[in-house]
Amino acid sequence: MDRALALIVNPTAGGGRALRALTAVEQALREAGIAFRVERTRSLQHAGELAAAAAQAGEIATALGGDGLVGAVAGALRGSDPPALLGVLPGGRGNDFARSLGIPRDAVEAVGVIAAGRERTIDLGEVEGRAFVGIASCGFDSDANRIANATRVPGDAAYMWGALRALAGWRPARFELELDGEPLVHVGYNVAVANGRQYGGGMLIAPGAALDDGRFDVVTVADVPRRRFLSQLPKVFKGAHVGNPEVEVRHATEVRIAADRPFALYADGDPIAELPATVRTLPGAVRVLAP
Repeated sequence: MDRALALIVNPTAGGGRALRALTAVEQALREAGIAFRVERTRSLQHAGELAAAAAQAGEIATALGGDGLVGAVAGALRGSDPPALLGVLPGGRGNDFARSLGIPRDAVEAVGVIAAGRERTIDLGEVEGRAFVGIASCGFDSDANRIANATRVPGDAAYMWGALRALAGWRPARFELELDGEPLVHVGYNVAVANGRQYGGGMLIAPGAALDDGRFDVVTVADVPRRRFLSQLPKVFKGAHVGNPEVEVRHATEVRIAADRPFALYADGDPIAELPATVRTLPGAVRVLAP
């Protein structure tokens, strides 16, 4: 590889997983003959600043962390001149963006994609000027994400723990949506605006979504008894839930969401806005190294 790499590391990602992997990643990069420098982030905003500087220097801005870090780095690269390139080394808890691209979940193995991967152009989502790579969702998902982010339960199990805890106190919400200007009222559990297919550590909430089709898959789950919701939850890991009558999948390039009570909109595992909010697609916004 001729281009140098700026390795942007979130020291706290995955409970310190990214930081623990750093030494082995550095060794793998050296063995692959890839020139690099390491930058540790202080915040997602700082990560964006580091990525923009890397793009200006002609480096591959490479995120070693979770999906939130990847989204911040990707957002800083969109529209860069000359066009910048994104690298992804999974180091978070869920790493759903890497799953969607087929990037190995082990950061050291993923160095092989940096060394020999192909360039792929993908879409991003945007909410109030902030970009995300995967899925923006709210409602039941807001509660589950908040609980998962606060728990010490390790790895993917944190999201299932968050969902089970959220379900205990859940009551249906009324959402007022606009999908490309068309109004829709939805009463139920959630609204998921999907650029990618997965969230929550491998849940295939939008199995038909594509990162490069210029539109969102908008997935809603209508009100059903909590017992049924719980019994159907395992289906989400295979994407089989979309055959259920309470699940609807629609398509749009812009989605406005309001609700009858306060919810944070989460994207890539982090709160990105409070409702009401508008989610827009940014077609072909960034180039990424993929298998």
